Amino acid sequence: MPPRIDPRVDAYVEQAVEFARPILVELRARVHQYCPDVVETIKWRAPAFEHGGLLGGMVAFKSYCGFMWWQEKVLLEADPEVQAVVEATRRMTSVKDLPGKRMFQKALKAAMALNADGPKKRVPKKAPTTQDVPAAFAAALQRDKVAKRHFDGFAAGYRREYIEWIAEAKREATRERRIAQAIEWLREGKRRNWKYENY
Repeated sequence: MPPRIDPRVDAYVEQAVEFARPILVELRARVHQYCPDVVETIKWRAPAFEHGGLLGGMVAFKSYCGFMWWQEKVLLEADPEVQAVVEATRRMTSVKDLPGKRMFQKALKAAMALNADGPKKRVPKKAPTTQDVPAAFAAALQRDKVAKRHFDGFAAGYRREYIEWIAEAKREATRERRIAQAIEWLREGKRRNWKYENY
């Protein structure tokens, strides 16, 4: 069966900044190679891939590319190789930044399996309280008054996005990187998912 190519994805790749094109081409090729029945589409103005539901999508910004896994939170609870792929594909500036093909295939198969299992029931989340803020993040906020003012001014859901992102880090080094990134974004008054708000 020939690959299910969407000409809008061709156009997106062609219009991307020069450094991004080889990364997007390689990501797209890998998805088709390891999931031959995948369907391409455009969601939030960027290429997306579906197989029994949304697997993820790729996006090119001015300075880096990313592959966004639709069920990222669940995949980050998988084995270390899948976690490493999810984290590595968030920010790429060269084809060399892509994880190995075998590891990428493993992560994609894991995402496909999640879709095959059907939708998961989502439990409504309560608004985060000050006790829910990880201690290291709370300490970083106390040291940066501007970041804390913006964080405290956000609606509960936007605060939760930061809290969960930091709390879900499995490794201390990952948690520290996320806290540093969160403080940087908060200083500018940015929400956790600000990059995708225009898509």
